[in-house]
This record gives sequence, structure tokens and C-alpha cells, in this order.
Amino acid sequence: MLRLEKNQSGTVTFILLGFSDNPELQVPLFLVFLVIYIVTVVGNLGMIIIIKITSKLHTPMYFFLSHLSFVDFCYSTVVTPKLLENLAVADRTISFKGCITQFFFACTFVVTETLMLAVMAYDRVVAISNPLMYTVAMSQTLCTLLVIGAYAWGIVTSLAIMSSLLSLSFCQFSILDNFLCEYSVILSASCSDTYMSEMILFTFATFNEVSTLVIVLTSYLFILTTVLQMDSASGRRKAFSTCASHFMAITIYHGTILFLYCVPRNQNLKEEVKVASVFYTVIIPMLNPLIYSLRNKDVKEAVNNLKVTKILPQLIHSH
Repeated sequence: MLRLEKNQSGTVTFILLGFSDNPELQVPLFLVFLVIYIVTVVGNLGMIIIIKITSKLHTPMYFFLSHLSFVDFCYSTVVTPKLLENLAVADRTISFKGCITQFFFACTFVVTETLMLAVMAYDRVVAISNPLMYTVAMSQTLCTLLVIGAYAWGIVTSLAIMSSLLSLSFCQFSILDNFLCEYSVILSASCSDTYMSEMILFTFATFNEVSTLVIVLTSYLFILTTVLQMDSASGRRKAFSTCASHFMAITIYHGTILFLYCVPRNQNLKEEVKVASVFYTVIIPMLNPLIYSLRNKDVKEAVNNLKVTKILPQLIHSH
């Protein structure tokens, strides 16, 4: 049960400072984040639709990519609308329940994405090292189980970390120096000892990062070994091209998460934490569909085919 350090009959309310240090930037930031969110929604939902309606893309690789796009869309939607609201209105309060709910869903999707990127790395190993048996090894049943497992572990992790927050005491009004209910700023608002909560977060974050990074790095080591043994230069280029976008997404994502949750926290780095939070909750969900579509020949062909099938009939009908 939630305990209140002050005003036992009241309810806990948080005030999200957001970017209030620069009031003259409120409107420009609102417009920038609005454009980013629109691009994120269009890019990720567009990727899901393209994969769904293009039979050529009905492979394990694109099955995982469609779920990655769904996760990106979800946790951007959990965070960005509240960010836009806080930039547009003077009232930046959020209830304790609202804050915990935002944290729970954001944490669930972030952990799920971490696992999804590891699953995609394993998928690339199977595709490159044993292409003839790829569809057999990566069966629909296995792919479905891997995706379900990623979502399930995301929920389990979030529930465990959220439970540690619910055991803390909070004053009736607390200021959160961020634009979202990020774990460290919620802890900083607590009136009680947060050591156990910090240990729970560190344990889960480190386990998730270490285990997924081991899978990713091992996978790419196998990929590199296999590719270097190929006789065909064009085959090597194609293999590297296929993996380059995935590796780029992994590097950006894990670098940000490691900085936020797996290194000792310096209290003087509040602005850096805020920028990193913007990066992994707002920027990365926009970048992923761009990275995968701009560097992916199959996706670009599918988009061009859709343009032809939609525009050509319209031109014929107009004449």
C-alpha cells in the first residue's frame, strides 16, 4: 500500500518540469516533437502495413521487424503525447497512478525491444550461416514463441520494478526533473530509503543488457566469421548490407540504455539523463523504420510496388 509522508488523506501528485528551464523554446520544441511523433507513427505503422500486405516480406526477419515497429510505436505513444501536452499547457502535473502507469508501459516496451533486437540478431545468424534451412529452423511456431517470450519478459520486468516503486513513501507534491516518469526521477522524489529499489532496477537492467548483448555480440561474431569465409564478393556485400541496419539500430539503442541504467549515476548529469531519455523514447522509435527502410532493398521495392499499384490504376481511370 502506498504510504504518504505528508497529508495522509491526500493523493500523491507529481509535477513534470520537462524543458521549463527554457520557456522561449516551448513552441519550437512542441513543433519539433510533434513532427517527430508524426514521422514515428507513420513510419512504424507504415512498416507494419507494408510487411502485412506484401507476400514477399512474409519471412521471419520481417515478422520480427513488424513487432519491432509495433513496440516502437507503442512506447513512443506512451511518452510523446504527455510530452507535447506539457509543452502546450501550463499545468504539468501528473497523478501518481498516471505516472506509474506511464512508467509501467514504457518499461515494458523498452525491455521488449531489447529482447526483440537480440532475437533479430539470432535470426540473422540462422539466415546467413544456414540459408537453405532458414525457413525450417526459424519456423512460424518458434518465431511466435520468441515474440511472446519477449513481451512476457518485458511485462515481468516492469511488474517487478514497479512493485519496488509502490513500496516507497512519497510526499503529497513532488517535482520530477524530466519530461516523463523515468525511474531515477521517481526515486529522487521518494521520502524513504531507495537502496533496495535501486538494487532491483540495477539487477534487472544489468541482467537484460548483459544477456541480450552476449546474444547480439556472439551472433555477429558468427556472422562475421561466416561472411569472411564466403567466396563471392557480392555475397559478402549482400550479407553485410542485410546486417548493417540491424547493427546500427542495436548500437544506438544499447548505447543509450547502458548510459542510463547500467553505469553509476552522477547527480550532476541531470541534463544528460534528460537528453538520453529523449533519445531512446522519442528519437529511436522514429529512426528505426527509417534505418530499416532506407537500407533495405526489399522494403524499398515493396514501397515502389505499392506506389505503382495505387497510382497506375488512378492514372488509367482518369484517362
